[in-house]
Amino acid sequence: MTRRTSFAQALRSFCTPGLSLSVSLKNLISKMSTNENANTAAARLNRFKNKGKDTTEMRRRRIEVNVELRKAKKDDQMLKRRNVSTLPDDATSPLQENRSNQVSAHWSVEEIVRGVNSNNMELQLQATQAARKLLSREKQPPIDNIIRAGLIPKFVSFLGRADCSPIQFESAWALTNIASGTSEQTKAVVDGGAIPAFISLLASPHTHISEQAVWALGNIAGDGSAYRDLVIKFGAIEPLLSLLAVPDLSSLASGYLRNVTWTLSNLCRNKNPAPPIEAIEQILPTLVRLLHHDDHEVLADTCWALSYLTDGSNDRIEVVVKTGLVPQLVKLLGCSELPIMTPSLRAIGNIVTGTDEQTQIVIDSGALSVFPSLLSHHKNNIQKEAAWTMSNITAGRQDQIQRVVDHGLVPYLIGILRKGDFKSQKEAVWAVTNYTSGGTIDQIVYLVQAGVVEPLLNLLSAKDSKTVLVILDAISNIFLAAEKINETEKLCLMIEECGGLDKIEALQSHENEQVYKASSTLIEKYFSAEEEEDQNVVPESTAASYTFQIQGNTPDTFKF
Repeated sequence: MTRRTSFAQALRSFCTPGLSLSVSLKNLISKMSTNENANTAAARLNRFKNKGKDTTEMRRRRIEVNVELRKAKKDDQMLKRRNVSTLPDDATSPLQENRSNQVSAHWSVEEIVRGVNSNNMELQLQATQAARKLLSREKQPPIDNIIRAGLIPKFVSFLGRADCSPIQFESAWALTNIASGTSEQTKAVVDGGAIPAFISLLASPHTHISEQAVWALGNIAGDGSAYRDLVIKFGAIEPLLSLLAVPDLSSLASGYLRNVTWTLSNLCRNKNPAPPIEAIEQILPTLVRLLHHDDHEVLADTCWALSYLTDGSNDRIEVVVKTGLVPQLVKLLGCSELPIMTPSLRAIGNIVTGTDEQTQIVIDSGALSVFPSLLSHHKNNIQKEAAWTMSNITAGRQDQIQRVVDHGLVPYLIGILRKGDFKSQKEAVWAVTNYTSGGTIDQIVYLVQAGVVEPLLNLLSAKDSKTVLVILDAISNIFLAAEKINETEKLCLMIEECGGLDKIEALQSHENEQVYKASSTLIEKYFSAEEEEDQNVVPESTAASYTFQIQGNTPDTFKF
């Protein structure tokens, strides 16, 4: 299919830069849905790719702005985590160590500094534990005070005290919680030399210490691409994976397995740049294994990892797809657990931004049978993500569009056009427009018969100029199909009867020049008096080599 250059240029003129959020990274989580600021027309065009020998087909891809951070998204994966003690004297959830005979609560930062700098190991331990407890407070932990006091280098040095595992544990916990803060606070931990020290602790014979090191590295890697790559460069992947090198993953404590999985997912996270391809290939076999585990948190974080790895170029998608994990991912897509369904849908959606062959693997794995429930899901974000996924499938080959038809998904897309929330409606509009751009005459006729015209035209009243332009493109595509089967007049009547003509005419006074031009073109070509007279003179063929005789050979069911 070929999208007209004039329309593409029209959309590009609306590009506005995506907004980046400058917020504290503490307790932030990645957003599930496409950022609204990314929904500029130019951003959408950038998600398309050119493919095919003789035609240009376009498919949208997520861009960097879509992974901006947003606070308080219940369904998404945590970027960083603090280990918060809920009891005054016990390390809890998920790491536990009974230190009841070492009372160290209510120390001031000055007292902690004196204790840490003393030559008495017991006093150093108590002071470190006191610092850990301050940093584990639910509200306003004094992270900056601890950093300014110059305690980080001492805590890092304590990580190497193999002769005193309690101080290794307490200092690791304290540093973990400092690294869970802002980027500047994480930087203080990294600058203190903590990364190689934590990697060494992964091999600790004490499980709770090893786990705390896993957690700390996850917080550091979760800060962004630079520290993620630094953790990888220092050689964290191999010792991390070795922690899971057991015959049966179920033999590991659930909390331990969850922490390792979460940290691995953070090593897959972030773009510009994406993780090194060698690192991805090293991690993927373990992710495939984790994808078959039965723990819901492990499955959720594994799916998030795969969603990050598939959010990129076709060759990166291929690295994931060739492992053969797509059928299992589709199986998880059909589960009822939202924390698993959400990232698995994201990963599937990312895969279908790839090549037709990669999209076909998703289709052949049975994904389309899950979409009736996704496109009618009670959560708007799931509906929107599902409609976005559909828009990239309908940007594929005609046989792939037919699979969408055969699975009965067109009525669900039309349902979203009728009564979905506006973000979902915009994705459904793209799905329909892509369908009309690449579908066969019969497929487009089916779309019209399914009732797409009225809800599509109703959305012309939207304030979003980009969406209006996409709808006008779909209407134009439908008219092109109508011309080829000599049904233009019937389509005109259909549009007029549902009030669509009035809406198109109203757009001729639209403030946006491209909308004005596109609507005027439709009016002049199909609804002017001169055009009605021209309908009596019908050429035998079009530039696309379709003869109008197709109408005579087409069953009545294919007529508008």
